[in-house]
Amino acid sequence: MSNTYQSIKLESADNGVWTLTINRPESLNALNLQVLHDMGDALRQISEMDFEHVKALIITGAGEKAFVAGADIKEMKDMNEDQAMQFAKRGQSIFHELSLLKVPVIAAVNGFALGGGCELALGCDFIIASENAKFGLPEVSLGLIPGFGGTVKLTRAVGSRRARELTMTAEIITAEAAMKYGLVNDVVPLAELIPAVMKKINLMLSRSPLAISQAKKSINEAYDLETEKALTNEADIFAQLFNSDDTREGMTAFIEKRKPNFQGN
Repeated sequence: MSNTYQSIKLESADNGVWTLTINRPESLNALNLQVLHDMGDALRQISEMDFEHVKALIITGAGEKAFVAGADIKEMKDMNEDQAMQFAKRGQSIFHELSLLKVPVIAAVNGFALGGGCELALGCDFIIASENAKFGLPEVSLGLIPGFGGTVKLTRAVGSRRARELTMTAEIITAEAAMKYGLVNDVVPLAELIPAVMKKINLMLSRSPLAISQAKKSINEAYDLETEKALTNEADIFAQLFNSDDTREGMTAFIEKRKPNFQGN
């Protein structure tokens, strides 16, 4: 199944795995208002589906040079303060929707992930990068700062000192360095990128989709809560799962020494 958009491609496989491809290779997949609009529509479509029809989402870029090389500077150049505020809020909102999706979201970074591209990758649950990938937040070299959540999410991913270094120097780093810093989960040859992503997804597809969605929810909410409240929230989610068919099926299958048949409810 595929859907037609102006600046992205949205496709699904029979196993419920969807792929969203930023499709502006002539601009190294730079983010503009049209991309954000199309992404917003696509993510809303995916969010309205049940587990039977959507089980994971891959985000990648068209071509072999760039995942997303940043925001579209030509479009940004003449923005006033109000327009810049709306642009930043729009990007933050779209990328935040990735964390709200009930299914795992994996960034398959196949080249440059700079500025908004790095921020897009940071919005995903996992980042698997090809060996030729490059990461960075070069905004200060343009007289700007990251506006799509980069200063916040990079700090949470790699710690404040490393985030300061990468943001204030605008340094572009290799995929291997990004993995060393804790920004990237794994680095593979470009030809093996999608197979490596699918290997990770297939492992998750053997687990309870409901439990995965609730684990994602607990992890995301932990960032905004004090430790004691985060632990209470985790216990609440843990207990609520005992009302689900998946929990009963998972524990029964374990006792009966068979493979569980999860349904996502």
